[in-house]
Amino acid sequence: MSDICITSRFSPVFCLILLLTFTGCGGGGEPIPELAQVTGVVTMDGAPLSNAKIIFEPQQASDKARRRASNATTQTDGSYTLEYNSDASGATPGTHKVMILKMPDNPDDAGMQLVPAKYNDKTELTAEVKTGENSFNFDLKSK
Repeated sequence: MSDICITSRFSPVFCLILLLTFTGCGGGGEPIPELAQVTGVVTMDGAPLSNAKIIFEPQQASDKARRRASNATTQTDGSYTLEYNSDASGATPGTHKVMILKMPDNPDDAGMQLVPAKYNDKTELTAEVKTGENSFNFDLKSK
């Protein structure tokens, strides 16, 4: 019974972060599909958004592998470089749903989201990843 109470405190976004943390960390012999390099900068209200998680979720499966999200954590200047897994950087070409999440540093606020839902749980962000190098900058608004 207490397990139900504990899990209901966490948002779907928090669960997604946990899932990404514990899956896809190793190559595991999985074939790597064609990947395109993806970099950019995330800001909120014009200021760099550091230590935020950015996730590019492909909207279609590739021929060589399952549909797998690429992700990154932003640096202090808001910059990021997507990783497909620990052995390869980039994202599969095609249309991606983009989610940006930032959790508070205080453990007492676990599960709380510092970025508005329109950028994560109810994301309105998309990106069209093309073969080669891509740059996507996101300037989020807190209100």
